[in-house]
Amino acid sequence: MSYFAMIISAMLVQNIVLSQFLGVCPFLGVSKKVESAIGMGMAVVFVMTIASAISWLVYNFILFPLGLEYLKTIAFILVIASLVQFVEMVIRKFSPGLYKSLGVYLPLITTNCAVLGIALLNIQNGFNFVETVVNGTANALGFTLALILFAGLRERVDEMDVPPALAGTPISLIIASIMSIAFLGFTGLV
Repeated sequence: MSYFAMIISAMLVQNIVLSQFLGVCPFLGVSKKVESAIGMGMAVVFVMTIASAISWLVYNFILFPLGLEYLKTIAFILVIASLVQFVEMVIRKFSPGLYKSLGVYLPLITTNCAVLGIALLNIQNGFNFVETVVNGTANALGFTLALILFAGLRERVDEMDVPPALAGTPISLIIASIMSIAFLGFTGLV
């Protein structure tokens, strides 16, 4: 598979949120404002890209040679948790407003199943180092794309006259469902 096909597949065809339904918690929680969605998206891009790379190195140079493959989930969670702590410190220092708007969802990147899922899928699919980094980055960008589109739609819907029975979470879930169906239109592209 070419790198271009891998990127298109990860971002559109097999979008981590809208097709594989991983990382839905921050998708729904941080998508009320486009600014916070962009901030969370960039944090996820950084964490998922670096976590993919480091996880591949840990697996191929430590766990596999020592016969400790069964520890990969624990090892990958430790890598992800360390990266998230670093990102949290940087955002708190340089962008306190963004840090406040992300709230509890920033530390939840540690338990974001999308980040761990991609690290595990990279190993499961037998990707080499470059493929692992490309796939991690493309999936993170797909997450960011879905998050920003969803936030933009939610901002517009908040300005509209929505029936009281659908206001808030129900209309958000309907929008997410329609977005998921729309992304199914990319099936067969790659």
